[in-house]
This record gives sequence, structure tokens and C-alpha cells, in this order.
Amino acid sequence: MFRTALRTVLAHKARLLMTVLAVMLGVAFVSGTLVFTNTISDAFQKSSAKGFDQVDVAVTAEVQEDVGDRIVKTPELTEALREKSAKVPGAASAVGVVSGFTAIADKDGKLVGGGFQSQGGNYWGAEDARYPLKEGTAPRGKDEVVIDSETARRAGYEVGDTVRISVDGPVLTPKITGIFTTDDGNVAAGGSLALFDTATAQQLFGKAGTYDEIDVKAAVGTSQTALKAALDAALPRGEVETTTGERLADDQAEMISASMSGLKQGLLVFAGIALFVGTFIIANTFTMLVAQRTKELALLRAVGASRRQVTRSVLIEAFVVGVVAGVTGLVAGIGIGAGLRSLMNTLGATVPDGPLVISPGTVGASLAVGVVITMLAAWLPGRRAAKIPPVAAMSSVHAKATTRSLVLRNTLGALFSAAGVAVVLTATTMEGSDGQGPMGLGAVLLIIGVFILTPLLSRPLIAAAAPVLRVFGVSGKLARQNSVRNPRRTAATASALMIGLTLITGMTVMAGSLQKSIDKMASSAIRADYVVSMANGNGLSPDVEKKLKSTGGVTATSPMRNAPGRIEGTTEYLTGVNGSAFGELTDLPVADGTFEVDGARVVVDEDTARSHGWKAGSDFTVSYEDGEKQRLTVAGVYEANELIGGILLDSAALSPHQEDPVDMQVMVKTSGGASDATKDKLEKALGSNPAIKVQSKKDLSDSIAQMFTLMLNMLYGLLAMAVIVAVLGVINTLAMSVFERSQEIGMLRAIGLDRRSVKRMVRLESLVISLFGGVLGIGLGVFFGWAAGELLGTKMATYELVLPWGRMALFLLLAAGVGVLAALWPARRAARLNMLAAIKSE
Repeated sequence: MFRTALRTVLAHKARLLMTVLAVMLGVAFVSGTLVFTNTISDAFQKSSAKGFDQVDVAVTAEVQEDVGDRIVKTPELTEALREKSAKVPGAASAVGVVSGFTAIADKDGKLVGGGFQSQGGNYWGAEDARYPLKEGTAPRGKDEVVIDSETARRAGYEVGDTVRISVDGPVLTPKITGIFTTDDGNVAAGGSLALFDTATAQQLFGKAGTYDEIDVKAAVGTSQTALKAALDAALPRGEVETTTGERLADDQAEMISASMSGLKQGLLVFAGIALFVGTFIIANTFTMLVAQRTKELALLRAVGASRRQVTRSVLIEAFVVGVVAGVTGLVAGIGIGAGLRSLMNTLGATVPDGPLVISPGTVGASLAVGVVITMLAAWLPGRRAAKIPPVAAMSSVHAKATTRSLVLRNTLGALFSAAGVAVVLTATTMEGSDGQGPMGLGAVLLIIGVFILTPLLSRPLIAAAAPVLRVFGVSGKLARQNSVRNPRRTAATASALMIGLTLITGMTVMAGSLQKSIDKMASSAIRADYVVSMANGNGLSPDVEKKLKSTGGVTATSPMRNAPGRIEGTTEYLTGVNGSAFGELTDLPVADGTFEVDGARVVVDEDTARSHGWKAGSDFTVSYEDGEKQRLTVAGVYEANELIGGILLDSAALSPHQEDPVDMQVMVKTSGGASDATKDKLEKALGSNPAIKVQSKKDLSDSIAQMFTLMLNMLYGLLAMAVIVAVLGVINTLAMSVFERSQEIGMLRAIGLDRRSVKRMVRLESLVISLFGGVLGIGLGVFFGWAAGELLGTKMATYELVLPWGRMALFLLLAAGVGVLAALWPARRAARLNMLAAIKSE
């Protein structure tokens, strides 16, 4: 049976080519994902490990916990502590490390790097082993700086140039005295790094005389463990903690691996979708292959082969196909992994150099996926073929599904669909994350149910196209009849496209609805014309509000100043605002009391009020971070949103209790409203600072929209793989259908149907099947988009369902395009059949 199965595979190379391609694409997606993520993860891990070459033991301040009603400060790492660390037995040297956000402007005044990756620090002495100088000299004084070589290359800076830099205050214009190389992960990810001399860095980052970390280098012959033990014995307990360089590198590797796991899982989900779609095609292909070889299999049964042997022969064929597809998919996946890495560099997402990582796990997973998926998909057709009685098969009395099997299939599909709808609807009534699991389960059940029901659904939906098909005469009529002749085949072919379009439509509906909701939130909750904030999300100096307030045309400003406070034994974050202007700058619905922020009167959001049992008129005591206490009164309870929430009090009451007050953002109202001229005026008032963002309500919405657009474009690109697999499925089905109907097509040609009409018949059949899958996919996508939106609506009061009619029409055209494209080769093949040879074929 093995030799027979192998000969069958080799005898029908063309028939199985599409199946191999379908499996290969899915396997290539899996192996490409694994190669890409493993390569990136390995490169970052090796890069970060190099970054710890100069650190044998790192000394940091021990994190302190809240005690009672007072806020405990974190101990400081002083110069005396650094000197003490350097004198510990086994220590060769100790370097004080200072770091913080530092924005570098390019020659056009725009921020270099990606905000959070824009960092600054201190260069230790004349030669810092951590940052080897590529050219130039070390910085000295506040008017000198050194920058990393990647930033210098991207921005076009050279030694001797003047650069605009912002840390936390006015823009600085130091001279670049040197350019250094670094293995810093932030720089590798596209960020920037600027280094000042130690005294300047301490002053700029608000850490005069102190450090963020002390890096101790071990003397020759001293191990990291021995040095750590000596430091633990010499340094004050309970104030500092020590960590070896090896441990830091391992922790960094774990962090990188964890951050890459999300990307890996996301990509593997789409690989799974491609394989899921491919499974339908494989099952469809083997069903047709088995049907075409029924007499051959019956003859094997007649000469003594058992049912098990027949099933085994089909599985052997599937095994061979799976191995070939697995190997070719692995090779293609390695190419995909290399291509994705190059694409990241092209798009500006710098990745450290390193070899492609092809692990044994990747090879094993690729081969296993190819073989297992193919054999699982082929098992049912093989089992079905083995059940056909030899006499019936040799007489061609077979293949039609019995009424009992169709009733069973439809009943099962109806049960799955009903269960899926019920679970999804139940999930929409749950709160946020609680409904995610049930929502996913319901979606899977519903998709399986609709797939099972597609043969039943195909007849009425395809029948709806009959009036249009009549326009094409005989070709249209034959196309409609061919589409419903074998509902199971039509269903399996259409389902591949249905799944891809379900996901695309669902995500598009969600993205459009979320964008609408964010726009609505920004316009309804904020009356201010502009919101000013730091590019990295850190705090602004209070001087920023003062400068804005004194700018011509500005009518009202309010900071949003955060600080921790202890209330009833728990830590709550307080937000200081300009009580007299905040009501003019916002429009927050008040559920109880009045929106009055002044002196000891505060307003709280509904969730905070509910958790403490407060209402308008309630009093409570707060302990500020300096230990002082104050009795406050709840003037009103308001409805929070994603932009504003928590306890709002007057900044005049909060600021005296803060040692170093900073504003998370500043709201600004102007007499002329939002305009390019006004925005330019505000930016100039702040010194054209690259670290500060001045955003209108539209800018806020657009910045959030960019994230959705990026995610959606990635999704479209990844799901394109599933659509490609679906195209192959339609081509495969039509090609084999043409082969199966060769005699019929020959008879049609003999009685007068010309080649053009034959082509039209096959194309229309393909078009109808593709549109059937498109209609189902778009319908399911809208339902899932609505359901997911209902779940999001529990956390976002402004959520509103938006149906992207234009995009959905485009998706339907895409489905039609898939049908037209997929029919090109099968239609040409059908038209070129020799009518006499076709009539004589069996």
C-alpha cells in the first residue's frame, strides 16, 4: 500500500501542487515568525549583554514600601557611598550613573528618536569605558555634549556642530565635542543618547550630588559573587541593594524575551489563521482526489485491501505532501524571517547586527505543522472513501450525501451557531476583560457553526444571484447550477475566504468605532484648544504654564499636577488643577453636587467615590507626601473618561506639600481658537523645545489614530497571507472541478457552446463562490465588531458603533477580484479541452 500511495502521489503532481502550496504558505508563516522573533530577540540579548561588560556589580537604592499614613522616600546614592563602594576589598573602580529623558532636535528642529527612547546621562571622566569615543573628546561643562554615532548619522551631526537639546527646562545649545559607540538597547531600537559630564548631568536631571546607580568593577581575580558579598557587608543594609552584572544581563534577556513573546504570539495567531484556512483547502483537495479515484480505490478493495489499508494509503499520500510542504515552507520561512528583519531596518526600526537564528525547535515545529495539518485534513476524506462498497464504487453509484448525513450536519451546525451567538451575546453584558474569554470562545463556536452550515446557506444566497447571472445567458445559468451542484465543495472553498474577511471586517469596524469614540471624547470632555505635554510622558516644569499664561492671546490655563496621598490607609493619586479655570477648560458631566474646585473643596470621579463611599458633602482626611494632613470636602462627583479621572483639587492647596512639583500636562484656551498660527506662537513661546508637544484636540485624536492605523495596516498585511491561501483554494477547486467535468464540458462544446462561453461559465462560477464567501465574512465581521464594541463600551462611555460602508464595499470588491483572478487558469484550461478527447474521458 505504501508503494501504491507513493506512485499515486508521483502520478498526480499537478493536482497536488496547489495543496503543497497552501500548506507551504502556512508553514512558511510559522517558520518565518519563529526565525524573525528568535533572531531579533537573540540580537537584542547579545547587545544588552555587551552593555553590562563594564558592570560586575550594580548598587541601587532599595525600593521602599508605604508605611501607615506617610510616604516613605527612597534613599539617595551619594558621592560618599560611591567612594565607599570603590574602596571595598575586591573592587577596582566605582562609576556613578545618572540618567534621564533628553530630547535631541535634528537640524530642522524636530525630535530625533521616539520620545521614550530619547535618553541622556553622564560621561565618566576623560575616558568612559562604557562609551568608547569614535571621534572627538569627552564633554566638560554645560556647554559641551557627546552623542551616539547612530543619532549623529541620522541627524547629520558632526563634531563641532551646535545641537538643540532639552532635558527639563529651557532649550540648551551645547557644542558636540565627541561621538561615541554604544550597545544600548534604546539606541538600537531607534532612540538617541546624549551624555554630559557628571556634574552637569546631575544638575540637569535634578540629582545634585547623587546618582541613580553605582556600577562597581571587580579587581582582577575577584568574582562577581565575591564582590557582591563584600559590598553587602560594607554598605548600609535596608537602604541599598546589589545585583551582579550576570544577573542584570539575565534579567534583561528575560525582559527582551517577554517583550518579544507578545509579537511572536501575535504573528503566530495569524500563521494559525493561514493554516486554518489552508486546512479547508487541503480537505477539499483530498475529497476531490479521492472522489476522482473512487474506481481505483474500489479495485483495491476488490482485490483484497481492507478499509483500514485504503484509509492508510490516503494518509500516506498526505504524509508525503506534508513533508514536502514542511521542508519547502521552512526554507521559505527562513527567507521571510530575513526579509522582515531587513524591512524593519528599512522602516527605521534599527535592529542590532547578528546572525539568523534557526533553532531545532523552529525546524521541528515547521515539519510537525506541515505533516500534522495535512494528515488531519486528509483523514476524513480517506475514511469516507474506505466506507464506499467496492461494487457501488465501480458502478459509479456513490458520492452523493445521504439525507440523514445532511440533516445531521445541518443540526450540528445550527447547534454550534446558536451556542456561539448565545455565548457572544452573554459576553457583551460582562465588564471589560471578564468578557474577553467568553467572547473568543463564542466567536470560535459561531465560525465553526457557520462553516458547517455553509452548504445549506449556499443555495439561497447563490440563488439570489440568479437574476444577475441570467444576463449572461447559458453560461450564467450553468455557472449557477455548477455552484450549487456540490454544496460541500462550494462551502469549503468559500469558507477559506470567509474567515479572512471576517477578521478584516471585524477589526475595521472596531478601529473605526474606536476612532469615532476618541474624537467624541476629546471634543466633549475638553474645551481647551491645546494640551501641552512632554514627548516622553514625563512631567513638565511649572515654568511652562507660566510662560503659556503670559503669551498673548491665551485666555485660560490649567496644569494637571499629580502627587501621591494617603487616604484611609491606601495610596490615591491627587491631581492639582487651576480651580478657577478648570471648568472653562473641560466639560465633565457632574453626577452629584457641583463642579467646584477651590481651597479644601474637591471633586472626585464616580469610581473613586464609590470605592470610598463618598457623595457630595462627604469629608475625608488626606496625608500629603511631606507628611502634612488636611481635611477636604467632596463638592461634586463627576463622570471620568480615559483623559481625566481621580481626585481633582486646587493646585494652590497641593503644591506647598510637593518638594519638586511637576505638571503632567497643561491645558490652554486661546482667544482665536486652534489654528496653525496659534500653535506656532505657543511653540515659540516655549523656545521651540523639541521635548514639548503642543497638541490640539484633533492632534490628540490623530496621535491615537496612528496607533490604530498602524495595527490595522499590520493586520491587513498579515491577513493577506490568508487571502492568498484562499485564492489558491479557489484555483485548486476550480481546476479539479474542470478536470472532474471534462466529459461534461466536452459535451457542451459538441452541442455548440464556444470557448468564450466556457471561459465565462468557469469565471462566473468562481465569482459567485467568492462573493458567497465575501458576504458571509463581512456579515460575521460586522457582528463580531459590534459585539467587541459592546464589550469596550463598558469601559468607554463615548463608544459608538461605526459601520465603514466604503471599506466593506471595497472588501466585497476584493472578494470579487479573488474570484476573477482565481478563475483565469482553470477557465483557460477548460476552454482548451479537446471536445472529442473530453467526451471519451471517464
